[in-house]
Amino acid sequence: MSRSSWKTPFIDRSLLKNLNKKQKKTWSRRSTIYPAAVGLKLQIYNGKDMILRRIKPEMVGHKIGEFVRTRKTFIPKQKKGTIKKK
Repeated sequence: MSRSSWKTPFIDRSLLKNLNKKQKKTWSRRSTIYPAAVGLKLQIYNGKDMILRRIKPEMVGHKIGEFVRTRKTFIPKQKKGTIKKK
């Protein structure tokens, strides 16, 4: 369910401060990306690490958390003693 149209998009206050900084850390994955943030480099928290992302014009209007994965991809381990077939 999306946010009501009569409300403005949610943007965390910490993101609005110091727009002139080149690199900012943020834990607010629920904030909407706004046009003034284009070109900024954000370090976004994924639950374990801070992932660096540059904000592009195509990202405006989306949530910050959409661009950082929170789960690793599962790669099955090779069992010892098995031979790979070509």
